[in-house]
Amino acid sequence: MPKQANPQRRAFWLKHLHRWHWISSAACLMGMLLFAITGLTLNNASLIEAKPEVKTETRELPEPLQRLLSQNPSTDKQPLPGALADWLAAELAVQAADKPAEWSEEEIYLSLPRPGGDAWLSIDRASGELTYELTQRGWVAYLNDLHKGRHTGTAWSWFLDLFAVSALLFSLTGLFLLQIHAGQRPATWPMVGLGLVLPVVLALLFIH
Repeated sequence: MPKQANPQRRAFWLKHLHRWHWISSAACLMGMLLFAITGLTLNNASLIEAKPEVKTETRELPEPLQRLLSQNPSTDKQPLPGALADWLAAELAVQAADKPAEWSEEEIYLSLPRPGGDAWLSIDRASGELTYELTQRGWVAYLNDLHKGRHTGTAWSWFLDLFAVSALLFSLTGLFLLQIHAGQRPATWPMVGLGLVLPVVLALLFIH
C-alpha cells in the first residue's frame, strides 16, 4: 500500500481505488438494498403477517395425452412427455419441461417449488384426471426466498455469485481507502475495530 511520503504513488492508488470503489458500489447497489431489506424481513418474520393464497384446479387430460400415460417409463423418476409438458404450459402456465416427475402405477406426481410459494400436480394414470395446486405467500416471502436463493434457478445463482464478488471488491477497496485517509481521520481504526469486534462479542456471549 502507498506511503504518505510519495505523493505520486498515493495519487495513483487513490485514483484506481476510487474508480473500482464506485464501479463495484454501482454494480452491487440494488443487491445490497435487496439484501438489507430482506435481512430485516427475515429477522423479524414473526412480526410480518402472512396469508397464503391457495388455488386448486382439476382438469381431465385430452384423450391423446391420456394414451401417453399408459406407457411405462424406464425409471420411476423422469420428466413428463413433451406433448404433456406443452399442454400444461398452454393451459395452466405450468413450466414442467425437463423437471423429474415421480411415476407410480397409479399416478404421476410432480413437485414445483418456487420462490415465495409452492406448487404441485398429480395425474391419475387410469382416469387422466389432473389436480394442480398453487400456494402463494406474497411479495415478502418471494423477496425472502430471493435472499436465500431458494428454488430460484441457475440464473439467479449466477447473479448471487456476481453480487458477492462486487460486494467483496467494494469492501476491500473501501478498506484500502480507509488506510490511505486514516492519518487525517483518527477515528478510522477504532470504528473499523468496533465493526469487527462487536459481532464477535455478540456471537460469543448471546449465541449458544
